Amino acid sequence: MGPGKAVSMNRVFITGMGAISPFGSGVDVLVDAIKNNKSAMRNMTAEWQKHLSDLECNVGAPLSEAINKKDIPRTFRRTMGPTAQMAYLAAKEALSASGIPDELKNSGRMGVVFGSTTGSVEAMSDFFKNYFENSSMKNIGSGTFFKIMSHTVAANLAHAFGLSGRMFSTDSSCTSSTQAIGLAFESVRSGIQDAIICGGSDELHPLVSGSFDLVYASSYKYNDRPEMTPRPFDKDRDGTVCGSGAGCLVLESESSARERGANCIAEILGFASFVDPGSMAQSNSDTIARCIESALKDADIDKKQICYANAHATGTLQGDAAEAEGLRKVFGDEAFPVSSLKGYMGHTAGASGVLELSACLRAITEKTLIPTRNLDKPAEDCKGIAHLLQPSPFNGEFFIKNSFGFGGTNAVLILRRC
Repeated sequence: MGPGKAVSMNRVFITGMGAISPFGSGVDVLVDAIKNNKSAMRNMTAEWQKHLSDLECNVGAPLSEAINKKDIPRTFRRTMGPTAQMAYLAAKEALSASGIPDELKNSGRMGVVFGSTTGSVEAMSDFFKNYFENSSMKNIGSGTFFKIMSHTVAANLAHAFGLSGRMFSTDSSCTSSTQAIGLAFESVRSGIQDAIICGGSDELHPLVSGSFDLVYASSYKYNDRPEMTPRPFDKDRDGTVCGSGAGCLVLESESSARERGANCIAEILGFASFVDPGSMAQSNSDTIARCIESALKDADIDKKQICYANAHATGTLQGDAAEAEGLRKVFGDEAFPVSSLKGYMGHTAGASGVLELSACLRAITEKTLIPTRNLDKPAEDCKGIAHLLQPSPFNGEFFIKNSFGFGGTNAVLILRRC
């Protein structure tokens, strides 16, 4: 591009959504469960003690029903672990809902940006168990590597749906899917792609919950009362609960969406992502505030126009307090309603951003805001923001989605209701 050449920016719309959540298959199932104040948390002691005997947290949010693997053609299924399988089914729903034509999928003008914390943990566990017990790889299937490689989800989706455009894999822990949406947004906005499927996926496994134990981030006081945890922003919060799931959005340029009369769910206006080099495990309120301010600048809107924030808040002591402080630093005290959805479906890690955003988008389309579950009494260090304790009508236009993850990753999206 020559000096001084103007760049024309496309408007970017969400035209399809798909979800596999702890409540079951489909966005409707996810939203209905949340609207009915259901908890997906279960005591997992019986299942997990077969693998790990010293877990602190014995609560998880597994899938309530097995996914139908036969919905995935065997040609593609053989290289997919549970993480990629869930992502495929979520993407299939999103693509169907959007009505994207096959000629666009195969044109090179449509790509995929998808992330997860790692590849399939189940496949990885089986691989190393076999290797260490037998000191051999003879019994390991040829498709195993493709299940455990870090970009397994993005690669498998590209092959399964015949997407020949850009492919990125945002493997950044709890910000994976929010970063995926942000990178997809930038690719469509800049005109590099006309459409992209984006999102994230992660499977629940005792090794995943055990990893949160290692960094003192998991809930353990409610093992006998799983429906009472996690407790975002609450004075009695003691950590997060891991969950399983996948979510997918279809992003499309305004011209592409208008040309085929696509339904607009929401418009993405801005995105920002920063790293905080101060800690691998703990969020920092200054970096959070800087990320929010940068996303607002990218969206070219005033902070006073924001009417709701869907918080990342996982129920950890330090993380929830840092997010509340970061929001106060940007917007002031109790500027607009804030809620977290972790109390319903746990922390689905790489899928958390897209699943929570999908639930919010459906509710906001119906002009409703979802409250924070298990928030009985806001903690002193989480005060100063307007905690949403009951379902509330929403007639606003602009809102934000926050995600923060291990390694110091921060990601914020700015959206407008269609």
